Amino acid sequence: MALHLEQLNPEQLAAVTAPDEHLLVLAGAGSGKTRVLTTRIAWLVNSGRVSPAGVLAVTFTNKAAREMYVRLAAMLAFDPRGMWIGTFHGLANRMLRAHHREAGLPREFQILDAQDQLAAVKRVLRALGADPERDSPREVQAYINARKEEGLRAGEIAPADARERRWIELYAAYDEQCRREGVADFAELLLASYELLARNALLREHYAARFRHILVDEFQDTNRLQYRWLKLLASGGAAVFAVGDDDQSIYRFRGAHVGNMADFEREFGVRRLVRLERNYRSHGNILAAANALIARNRHRLGKNLWTEAGAGEPLVVYEAESDAEEAAFVVEQAQALARSGVPLSAIAVLYRSNAQSRVIEHALFTAGLPYRVYGGLRFFERAEVKHALAYLRLLAHPGDDAAFLRVANFPPRGIGARTLEVLADAARARGESLWQAVEALEGRARQALGAFRDLVVRLRAETAGLALAEQVAHVIAASGLEAHYRAEREGAERLENLGELVNAAATFAAEERASGLATGAGDPEGEALDPLNAFLAHAALEAGEHQAGEGREALQLMTVHAAKGLEFDAVFLAGLEDGLFPHEQSLAERDGLEEERRLAYVAITRARHRLYLSYARTRMLHGQTRYALPSRFLDEIPPGLVRWLAPRRPEPAPAARAPQARRPARAGAPAGGFRVGQSVVHPKFGAGVIVDAEGDGAEARVQVNFGREGVKWLAVAVAKLEPA
Repeated sequence: MALHLEQLNPEQLAAVTAPDEHLLVLAGAGSGKTRVLTTRIAWLVNSGRVSPAGVLAVTFTNKAAREMYVRLAAMLAFDPRGMWIGTFHGLANRMLRAHHREAGLPREFQILDAQDQLAAVKRVLRALGADPERDSPREVQAYINARKEEGLRAGEIAPADARERRWIELYAAYDEQCRREGVADFAELLLASYELLARNALLREHYAARFRHILVDEFQDTNRLQYRWLKLLASGGAAVFAVGDDDQSIYRFRGAHVGNMADFEREFGVRRLVRLERNYRSHGNILAAANALIARNRHRLGKNLWTEAGAGEPLVVYEAESDAEEAAFVVEQAQALARSGVPLSAIAVLYRSNAQSRVIEHALFTAGLPYRVYGGLRFFERAEVKHALAYLRLLAHPGDDAAFLRVANFPPRGIGARTLEVLADAARARGESLWQAVEALEGRARQALGAFRDLVVRLRAETAGLALAEQVAHVIAASGLEAHYRAEREGAERLENLGELVNAAATFAAEERASGLATGAGDPEGEALDPLNAFLAHAALEAGEHQAGEGREALQLMTVHAAKGLEFDAVFLAGLEDGLFPHEQSLAERDGLEEERRLAYVAITRARHRLYLSYARTRMLHGQTRYALPSRFLDEIPPGLVRWLAPRRPEPAPAARAPQARRPARAGAPAGGFRVGQSVVHPKFGAGVIVDAEGDGAEARVQVNFGREGVKWLAVAVAKLEPA
């Protein structure tokens, strides 16, 4: 079968035909890495350098594995589906099935998905009499998975405190329950496979001798355990062909360890490093912007993307007065692109946080522009938003059975499914709502459901007379939703979405006031709904079937994380503000800013022809208007590459500077011992990051972004700032 080696560029050809030794391929965005990986496999097999059984190829997603099979089928004289090609979890599962006895598993062991695993964790908690309020099942689940991905069993963990000691006990009990029931979760697949190879020398030597060539895709996304698993399989002298891009390592929150690439180069004695720098996707200005941005990162192996496609159009930067104006800009430009012939499906709007989608979705919905949220749910479909709306619906109409069932036991308050079934039977028998039928129950069921009903009554009384946004914010806090998600290991994004629901209420109320509908002035019958009911109707309408159906041309909405691996003719990157992108949480983490910069690099390199960067001078946060600073990443893009669609406004007087566009960042500029980019702590405002500085001595002052507390200028001499 033809390999078409003549169609490869010199660097691709060098990688494909490299000698049988360890090789690290730095494959930049749009450089043809999948083509190189699959052609390498076909070249090894067709040239007789290795048998098909001697190849192990690992990737991260089933989609990528299927693409490898399709490409190989066109280059090999046989069906490649029998080869060991797949995801880490898929290949680990295959190994455990073949050696289930040695692994201590039944032959037909079942695999738990995330929901099944959560249910199993809840059963352990119940069996041990654990308090789900104190030990959140989701948090315990996340803890177990994180430890497994570190290669640690319960008995190998040194507890940091009493809480972790309790979780270690729960982890051990969960493991015992899984062994007893003959099941394995996803994290267990790789850990059990690693342990099997580590303790069974005969099996390890068998596989190490069998696989002569190990090829790994997206190497920058491997975690510690995956790297150790690969080292065991390569211990017999296999040549490891690692393909990755350290500049696109954006999954640290999932356990990815970008340092694995440097470790591989050192520990395996890699003598050859091939850089794939020619980009076949984007125009030159886009690549120049990406190169300039990522060059600021200190810990990288280094490469520079280039193209023969020409410079193309400059990047467009838009400064909006508000997040609503920013969303309107996106809609207008997308409509103009569509009129010029660009398919809607080739246009993407990217954002750092899922919560940002709400304002954009509203603008698209209002304009009648079809859209699809890729890799996630539309704003009003998200579980945490639906939970909050259910509480609000009960405030407005206690007889709403669907809302009652949704939150009667959320956050968990000891009301089980059987209790709700008894309540439903009583309601049917009496022809009443669930709310009313609580009176018909007795004993513990009546007590538990009565307490929930009392909570809703109390919320209604406490929110009476409050403005709409204040009602929503109070319900989120007093219902327990906020505390519940704050306790979750990965609850930050859900909290952001709940905060955005408060913003939605504030915006809706303002629009209603402006239109006169809030008082009924715009209603000829004088029967306008009260603000809460009007907002609930609005939320229900926007949650309707407005997202484009499959197969229909639609603009694509997604987070930057979800966009990795995709490409579009035109890309809008919205919300480029310090504290949002880079995200405020990352600024307080070690190397967090570098990962945020890699994330921005990924976003920029999704664009083929046009790239629009936007930020808002003011943005709604938790129902209040907050001033925002342009992202430092905008200052890291050379001015000659961009065109400002709206001119930057003149620098104001120092006393009023905080709400305005800032001067170009003076990285490292000192002021009274502090510098731009430094993390600091203030006794009143908390943790923050210095974004500007001026003066020295007694005149020194710094501008600090305190996240939720806003951006403030502080005199260093009296501010009581401390380094973080």
